[in-house]
Amino acid sequence: MSETLAERPRMVVGPDGTMLSLDTLPPPDTRRWVARRKAEVVTAVRAGLMTFEEACTRYNISAEEFGSWEKAIDRHGMGGLRVTRLQEFR
Repeated sequence: MSETLAERPRMVVGPDGTMLSLDTLPPPDTRRWVARRKAEVVTAVRAGLMTFEEACTRYNISAEEFGSWEKAIDRHGMGGLRVTRLQEFR
């Protein structure tokens, strides 16, 4: 059974404890992806605010890029998303 928009949560708790909605997520034309924004998108997908496919389309990111964000969060927390930390965690 496919999920309808009415069945999705309208708000979820973000990675920093603030409430996230589709309106408060990073804008679709985001060019500078700081750790907080990446974590918000991953949280939104995991909490059901948007689907994985919707996130990839909305932000024009590949499945591999989104997957790398998830892996970094799972392994190292939000700090793993910082570009300056990538070499330390490899």
